[in-house]
Amino acid sequence: MTTAYDRRDFLKSLLAGASPLSLDWDSLPFNTAPHSDSYDAIIIGSGLGGLSCAAAFARQGFKPLVLEQHSIPGGYATAFTRRGFKFDVSLHSTTFGYGDPNNKLIPGFPEVEGPEFLLHSSLFRVIFPEHDIIAPQQNVNGYIEILCKHFPEESEGIKSLFQAMGGLSQEIQKLTQARGQFDRSKFPQEFPVLFANASKTWGQMADAYLKNPKLKGIVSAQWGYYGLPPSKLSSFYYALPLYGYLQAGGRYPRGTSQALSDAFVKFIQNRGGTVLCKKKVEKILLEQGTAVGVKTADGTEYQAKVVISNACAHSTFRKMLNPSDVQESYWKQLDGYSVSFSSFQVFLGLKKDLMKEAGLKDSEIFLEETYDTEAAYQRYLDADVEKGGCGVTLYDNIYKGYSPEGKNTVNILALQGYDHWKQFEADYFKGNKTAYRKEKERMAGILIKKVEQKLLPGLSKAIEVKEIGTPLTNIRYTGHYRGAIYGWNQTVNNSGNTRVGHSTPIKNLYLAGAWSRPGHGYAAVVPSGLQCFGEIMQSWK
Repeated sequence: MTTAYDRRDFLKSLLAGASPLSLDWDSLPFNTAPHSDSYDAIIIGSGLGGLSCAAAFARQGFKPLVLEQHSIPGGYATAFTRRGFKFDVSLHSTTFGYGDPNNKLIPGFPEVEGPEFLLHSSLFRVIFPEHDIIAPQQNVNGYIEILCKHFPEESEGIKSLFQAMGGLSQEIQKLTQARGQFDRSKFPQEFPVLFANASKTWGQMADAYLKNPKLKGIVSAQWGYYGLPPSKLSSFYYALPLYGYLQAGGRYPRGTSQALSDAFVKFIQNRGGTVLCKKKVEKILLEQGTAVGVKTADGTEYQAKVVISNACAHSTFRKMLNPSDVQESYWKQLDGYSVSFSSFQVFLGLKKDLMKEAGLKDSEIFLEETYDTEAAYQRYLDADVEKGGCGVTLYDNIYKGYSPEGKNTVNILALQGYDHWKQFEADYFKGNKTAYRKEKERMAGILIKKVEQKLLPGLSKAIEVKEIGTPLTNIRYTGHYRGAIYGWNQTVNNSGNTRVGHSTPIKNLYLAGAWSRPGHGYAAVVPSGLQCFGEIMQSWK
């Protein structure tokens, strides 16, 4: 069911908030004063939203301080090593890195030289009970042709749907470039696709063009990237990213996502900023209702002109502030939003080149048990790994040398609701993990067997290294409420420019990252940090 949200209200907020993702650096203030011991900005958390915001401050001559609770910077954009195998915590495929001819510069921030971004051999492969679909890289028409081949009777509807998706993308760009300067009385004529789909879910948009339930399931197969099924997911937050993904292609950075985080850290430190790890912020300090600094778990206090939280919104307002510090109306607003899925991951290092033996060329593969996205969503919520689907990433098919010679690195991921893991939470954080370990091994075994039967024969016997990450692991390392990987869900009333903004009711306290605008994903959280910085600069003017 859709959330009750009036089209007029949606358009009003969309028009009011439309702004470009990139910044006009020449128009922003630049600090020419020598650096002192004091900080201009404190950023809580070193996810990509926090790092990009800190980098922007450093670029403009200001002195940022980034405080990270983990031992390494990056949040979900990190990696770890076990017995010679490197495992990426979250990244499988992204449009990030698209736009530069060498794929080495971070979009919208040319001075930060990042890692090389490499295209996957195919965009993605999705295996359903009766269909095996391989989407080509940077080829929208090619993908349309594949769908039409499988469902010839739906050809006109398929083409019309993708035409609408492309039109939506073009009209959003047009609206952004207009910066509010157009005749609003002519909005339905000037922006017909945008007007027609305002306040619609992706399911409603797809239903307008397609009839076959299996086709709808295939076209909606990437809903897991965004955390909600078509009946709940904003049409904008599925249609726009998917169309852009098909156009730009899927990429992966050489050196894992950690290389991307490290590039930001290097830039920040080279420009006079500071990034400190193992520094958990426990309190945001206020004076007369204004944020003036933070206090860390070791009792150290840091002060600055502005505080930006890249931590989860729940921790920011429920743990780092007192209930009396926040207006009741803001509490009610935040409590009205649902929290995204968490994840269950199996990280495998294989002692042989099993992918070569199996003849697999694809790197981003989805194994689906049903075409019914609503049923799939419920199975993820219930942590039903036996009946649910999963994603498989084969990193060695992205570039040679990812794994030790003659070996493979494999990631198996299943989205999961948190409620199943609630029973283990208290004991887990007390160090009593016997029951927890038994359950995660049970789930991992089911997923490994599933991948072995459908994709990689001989997988079980080829395992040299195995690590398992659960929703409780996510909480441990990121502090995210319920182990969320996407922040708030991208519902119709909390997407795009209706999403929770960067500013908060507390003066000089801002939000940046997945819990704020524009949302989750590598290609969204970096613009989030830059947008947050831009808003702060506007207020400083």
